[in-house]
Amino acid sequence: MLLSEPPETAYDIRFTLLGFPVRIAVTFWLGAVVFGYALCRSFSSEALGVGPLMIAWALCLLVSILIHELGHALAFRHYGIQSSIVLYHFGGLAIPTSTYTPGRSIARIGEKEQLIISAAGPAFQLLSALVVILAVKLAGFEVSAFRWMPSFLATLPWVTEGPVMDSRGMLALVTFYILPSVLWALLNLVPVWPLDGGRIARSLIVINGGTVAQSLWVSVICSGLLAFYAFNHGQPMMGIFFLMFGFSSYQMLNPMNNGWR
Repeated sequence: MLLSEPPETAYDIRFTLLGFPVRIAVTFWLGAVVFGYALCRSFSSEALGVGPLMIAWALCLLVSILIHELGHALAFRHYGIQSSIVLYHFGGLAIPTSTYTPGRSIARIGEKEQLIISAAGPAFQLLSALVVILAVKLAGFEVSAFRWMPSFLATLPWVTEGPVMDSRGMLALVTFYILPSVLWALLNLVPVWPLDGGRIARSLIVINGGTVAQSLWVSVICSGLLAFYAFNHGQPMMGIFFLMFGFSSYQMLNPMNNGWR
């Protein structure tokens, strides 16, 4: 599966945070380079090279995605389920591993519980971005990170008003944190399986009397629309990903998979 847990290697970094085992796969750093190199190049200068900027970008990305996965993990814990966190090239995963309560089954998480668990990750990530945005605005500057976002975000009033930060290093650091925190969270909220938004859509549809199959059709249609948008806006990699997500959702509609829920 595209978003499955990567194999463990001797080069992975492991630690515990708030009681959750965390593993940073070596591919996380490779993904950070792929997704952030062009951005770091745009901030580089004679005084500030690409190397230090790549390190700053990777650390900001690490903190942002870790907060996202902590949101899921804390929601799991709220419902009596222990989980571990893995960060890898496609972002991160919060993986349920055991239960705190005897007789409690991970496989029997209710739709309302799943809705909260799925929403908690993007919510934590967006909240962390909001804290940084408010700090920048209280300091009297514009949030330049929004210049790099789609047009409906790049022209937000108040946020994009004010002078540019006079420290290029601080400007880069703030941008490196806000940009993935907002875009990653919003991307995860689109109703495409297996992203958080796809899980949220499934829970909402089932809670309101619909079926899992209906949620998968929503995923197929949205995947196609988003792939079309990506290809027409010079984002072929994103377009390929959404085509794969859509195809995966369509496969799950096969009659052989009617027992899936």
